[in-house]
Amino acid sequence: MQASDRFNINSQLEHLQAKYVGTGHADLSRFEWAVNIQRDSYASYIGHYPMLSYFAIAENESIGRERYNFMQKMLLPCGLPPEREDE
Repeated sequence: MQASDRFNINSQLEHLQAKYVGTGHADLSRFEWAVNIQRDSYASYIGHYPMLSYFAIAENESIGRERYNFMQKMLLPCGLPPEREDE
């Protein structure tokens, strides 16, 4: 791999990280990454009607109730954030 290839890959990665929030960055914690993944998943479930109806049938709930439950889960998808250690 040449130096120009490494620069090109790094610049592409920086571009993706600036354009899409879910791709993360170097300072992203594990908790923040997990929250992004969970929220993206719930948003996808809500946005795709067949998937939403699948969950509604599987849990024996109405589609509106499932949509509401997913939106509530988006608030704190992974629980409260861990305590920060001040350095």
